[in-house]
Amino acid sequence: MVRRVARRDPQEKKALSYARDRRNAYGENDKSSRRNIRRNKRIPNRVDRHRDHQVLTTAVGRVVPELAESAEVTLLATTSRWISWGWRKSGDAPLADVVEYKLRRRVRLGMADEAATQARIERIRRRTR
Repeated sequence: MVRRVARRDPQEKKALSYARDRRNAYGENDKSSRRNIRRNKRIPNRVDRHRDHQVLTTAVGRVVPELAESAEVTLLATTSRWISWGWRKSGDAPLADVVEYKLRRRVRLGMADEAATQARIERIRRRTR
């Protein structure tokens, strides 16, 4: 059986784009996020490995039960940087909100006409409802 999918007209596609598409609205360069998100995930793991290595080097050599036990207790007692640091990526904003903010900013800076901008914002909001 052939399943047919209804075609969407351009206005419907635009409305879906405004509702579903997301933009980085954190306030920093969006290109740097490609690096920084990976870096912020990587650093806590690296710190944990470094700390574990330092603790375990105290127990290298001849087996001394006291040193081995103190190293094990130290490893188990310390919390991971993931828990203590707790970095989380902030969520991205819907495209409609980002476009509306840019239009309002242009009016505030005197770069655009307020009435025309208000009409554009109403069209955006009408599409996303």
